[in-house]
Amino acid sequence: MASILDEYEDSLYRSASVQQSRASVGIPHSGYVNARLEKETPIFNKQRIDFAPPEKINSLVVSSNQLCMSLGKDTLLRIDLGKPDEPNQVELGRKDETRVYKMFLDHTGSHLLIALNTSECLYLNRSVQKVRALSRWKGHLIESVGWNKFLGSETNTGPILVGTAQGHIYEAEISVSEGSLFSTNPDQYFRQVYTLEEESGPAPVCCLEIERGIEGKFFIIATTRKRLFQFVGRVPEGTEQQGFSSIFAMHADHLPSFREFPANLGFSEIAFYTPKLRSNPRSFAWMMGNGVLYGTLDYSRPDSILSDERVWVYPSDIDITVNKPISIVLTQFHFLLLLPDRVKAVCTLNGQVVFQDLFLEKFGLLTRMIKDPTVHQIWIHTEKVVFRYHVQRESRDVWKMYMNMNKFDLAKEYCKDRPECLDIVLAKEAEHCFQNKRYLDSAKCYALTQNYFEEIALKFIEAKQEEALMEFLIKKLSNLKPSEKTQTTLLTTWLTELYLNWLGVLEGDPSQRNLYLDTREKFRTFLSSPKNKDCLFNNRASIYELLASHGDTEHMVYFAVIMQDYERVVAHHCQHDEYDEALNVLSRHRDEKLFYKFSPVLIQHIPKKVVDAWISMGSRLDARNLIPALVNYSQSASTQQINEAIRYMEFCVYQLEETQQAIHNYLLSLYALCRPDSLLSYLEQAGTNPNRIHYDLKYALRLCAEHGHHRACVHIYKVMELYEEAVDLALQVDVDLAKSCADLPEDDEELRKKLWLKIARHVVQEEKDVKKAMACLSSCALLKIEDVLPFFPDFVTIDHFKEAICNSLEDYNKHIEELKREMEEATQSAKRIREDIQEMRNKYGSVEPQEKCAACDFPLLNRPFYLFLCGHMFHYDCLLQAVLPNLPAYKQAKLEDLQKKLAATSQPSKNHHRPKDADTISLGKGQQSREQIKADIDDIVAAECVYCGELMIRSIDKPFIDPQKYEEEMQSWL
Repeated sequence: MASILDEYEDSLYRSASVQQSRASVGIPHSGYVNARLEKETPIFNKQRIDFAPPEKINSLVVSSNQLCMSLGKDTLLRIDLGKPDEPNQVELGRKDETRVYKMFLDHTGSHLLIALNTSECLYLNRSVQKVRALSRWKGHLIESVGWNKFLGSETNTGPILVGTAQGHIYEAEISVSEGSLFSTNPDQYFRQVYTLEEESGPAPVCCLEIERGIEGKFFIIATTRKRLFQFVGRVPEGTEQQGFSSIFAMHADHLPSFREFPANLGFSEIAFYTPKLRSNPRSFAWMMGNGVLYGTLDYSRPDSILSDERVWVYPSDIDITVNKPISIVLTQFHFLLLLPDRVKAVCTLNGQVVFQDLFLEKFGLLTRMIKDPTVHQIWIHTEKVVFRYHVQRESRDVWKMYMNMNKFDLAKEYCKDRPECLDIVLAKEAEHCFQNKRYLDSAKCYALTQNYFEEIALKFIEAKQEEALMEFLIKKLSNLKPSEKTQTTLLTTWLTELYLNWLGVLEGDPSQRNLYLDTREKFRTFLSSPKNKDCLFNNRASIYELLASHGDTEHMVYFAVIMQDYERVVAHHCQHDEYDEALNVLSRHRDEKLFYKFSPVLIQHIPKKVVDAWISMGSRLDARNLIPALVNYSQSASTQQINEAIRYMEFCVYQLEETQQAIHNYLLSLYALCRPDSLLSYLEQAGTNPNRIHYDLKYALRLCAEHGHHRACVHIYKVMELYEEAVDLALQVDVDLAKSCADLPEDDEELRKKLWLKIARHVVQEEKDVKKAMACLSSCALLKIEDVLPFFPDFVTIDHFKEAICNSLEDYNKHIEELKREMEEATQSAKRIREDIQEMRNKYGSVEPQEKCAACDFPLLNRPFYLFLCGHMFHYDCLLQAVLPNLPAYKQAKLEDLQKKLAATSQPSKNHHRPKDADTISLGKGQQSREQIKADIDDIVAAECVYCGELMIRSIDKPFIDPQKYEEEMQSWL
């Protein structure tokens, strides 16, 4: 047994343990349901409280973990179950025969009303120790209290309703003034608002309940021994504090709605079930003479909130004359009846007694049963003992009841956390739907169960329910894991076959048109489902074979689009002459390879649209890959159609600035074939620089020659610098064109003269136009009259050349005079040069003895030296050392060779008796003299001053420290 002080904590611990054990139950990873259930414990678990009262217990109430107990005549025990080790005892202060009749505790556990058998009423607030008498209530035996759950607080009850044994209903309000120096009456007012009657007159008000519905509507339930009354009315917003008088006033002239039963216990009791704190009750149970009326509460109904009413008739073991019920408590799915020696629990779903607990005689007769609406614990007491019931997992078997009642939605709701039970419910629902020929619903349920797949599939096949089978397969497919690839492939392929069969059947029946369209949409949704995409893609060959075997080209195209197999889509459109559709697919998906593949077919039928599509693709297409399509097209098309090919080639050349030779050659061939006017402008725009021309010159020349485009040939000859061929061909077209070609070789006067002679000969011999021939002389300064005269025939008179001959003679005279003047100038220049040379030989410079070398800063006269006109003086070896690293490689080699020769001539001859003229002889044989070698060395070394010449300028960007010696130099500074 446990003491009343620590039972509360133990109950919370057990509740947490039960929830934790429930969370561990689930479906194993293998996919099969584990049917082994956890160890069952009773729903109603009774505990006797280890509490021996010093006096007999008269009454006990519990609310919000606040327990109040009346002991003997004058003692009140209060226990906060949250702090069970701090009980509080209050003396009522009554020494006469006054006894506690009933006690009433509000929903917050703050306000306690104590009704005495002397028609008096006491009040005790949780925050005070002193009991206060309610003077206005005196003279009324209180049977029931309807607490105000909407306006009540810890210090104020708000307007409440009080029922008396005389059948009167009073409205009252109790308020506690905290910190007041003067004692004031807690009861603010106490006024009668209504009287309940039965057929024999006023009857005791056994129970009162106040509930608020929607839109400010209030429902007041009041019971007598045989009747249940309902008062319905609205309280204007903001006037709730004024009470409920207005609601009762509506029924002053007529009785409110009520339910009445003939039998009579001498009292009645009503219980409510509230699922959550501060929410409205959801169900009720009224214990009266004939049995228990129970049902749900529907606050949307206008006149009565009682709904789904049923009556549980007392069984034969309950005799209202001998062992009539004493109290009733309502839980979520049960109501508990307290009899003098036992407790019965009845399920509200099926009316069956599911629990019965018999109490021993030693405990005495059971007195009262109450429930804490906050914690949902049930308390029972006799005069000597207190018991408590814990309600544990009350809904554990509710799913079975709902399942047996065919209320499968509710059954699934109450076993959603228990997969093993949910599977049973789904299987039962599926079987129920199948038997009632609701095959689609049955398929949906079967797909969620763990039943054998083959059995279910065969079941639908035997019933010839292909649509239900498809639904089953679809649901089963959606529940498969990504790792179950084999099962996914099987179901996907099977579903495709079923869809195609079903569509084939519906398509041939005009009356099933709407169903056909709906099924087709479902099939397309199935094919385009993202979840099935990978499986369909990996098995697309099989799907294509299925579609082909059924001849369903429409869905074959649809499936190909989903799989992004656009090649198959375009090929299908081309086979059915749907060229615009094919081009739309190409343009929409912009696949270059597909353009290359299908352009030869499409351009034969819709050339303009195809070219527009090519142009919209821009640089993404390689025009070289489209040339075969254009070539095939241009060979079989008319000039107007070839213009489309030219349009695309011009776009590539002028817009995309393509430089591929094949593109330019093909455009050139199209121009030569159909647009000779554009040919020459294209060639001229391409320019005359062979390195910047993108077409093949030889191919272009041959092409233009084949089609007789001579001007274009002349232009190509000019680009190829074949000026003679250009002039020869131009003379066949236009003399002026030939003249423009003759002036092109500007650097070769001989060739220019030759070209102009060709023109002159053509003018004289072919055109026989003397004046034009004379004009040629004036156009080219290289031609003279004597060059042209041989071309004229003998019969031409000299009068035609008189002016030309005179002009020629005058030119010769001018030329002779110019030559004479140049000769005189040359003679004078030579004379001045000789004088400068002579002066240079006699030029000298003076060197002082103290002069030093500009490079080494040592006395200059110690070694051979050089003196420059700028005034700088260097030793020979210093100058050589400064100049040698900056000389080009070939000069360095030459200088080294000269130094070797000079060293060789300075060696003494072994033959001391050689004649003096031997040197002269040897020198005459090709060897240089010593003086000549020195002069050559001077020309290299002393060509200019090392400080003032170009050498210093060229070395301006040379670093002061050799990069190779930089590290060494840097280390020397450290």
